[in-house]
Amino acid sequence: MNKAFVKETDAPDADEDDIVAPALPAGSKNYMTPAGYARLDAEFNQLWKVERPKLVETISWAASNGDRSENGDYIYGKKRLREVDRRIRFLSKRLEHAEVVDPASREDTDQVFFGATVTIADQDGSESTYAIVGIDEADAGRGRGRIAWISPMARALLKAREGDRVSVQTPDGRREVDIVAVRYVALD
Repeated sequence: MNKAFVKETDAPDADEDDIVAPALPAGSKNYMTPAGYARLDAEFNQLWKVERPKLVETISWAASNGDRSENGDYIYGKKRLREVDRRIRFLSKRLEHAEVVDPASREDTDQVFFGATVTIADQDGSESTYAIVGIDEADAGRGRGRIAWISPMARALLKAREGDRVSVQTPDGRREVDIVAVRYVALD
């Protein structure tokens, strides 16, 4: 068949395992809080023990009905199974390389490390609070103030102390912030 008549989507996905996720810096560990690890582990177990077996059962039933080319249950089931398997592989790799760090067990210090909850003040005096967490736990955009330890803000804050002024690169340009408070508490 002429290549002009073959859709590229007809070819099997060669990069099926490539899930776009925040990349870790080379040679670094995948730091996580206990709560973040528990969430990923719960998702992994839900997919592996509940959702995948149900999908396999549905696909088997749909395949036994005959013609698979026009069988929506079969086609959708196979597609969904590929998605679930891809996510399971991703989660198992993330969990396998996880380094769980409990911020609540850290001794009291005024220095910023992984797991710290840091309150900063801008030059205009407005305060913001951020928790420095693993890359799979970050959700600063949702208003929870959790930033990945590899983000520019966290990298600027790491190893600074309460009372220090640090320079942070933001989308609006470089700005100076003062570290008002550093706490280590268990995160949910």
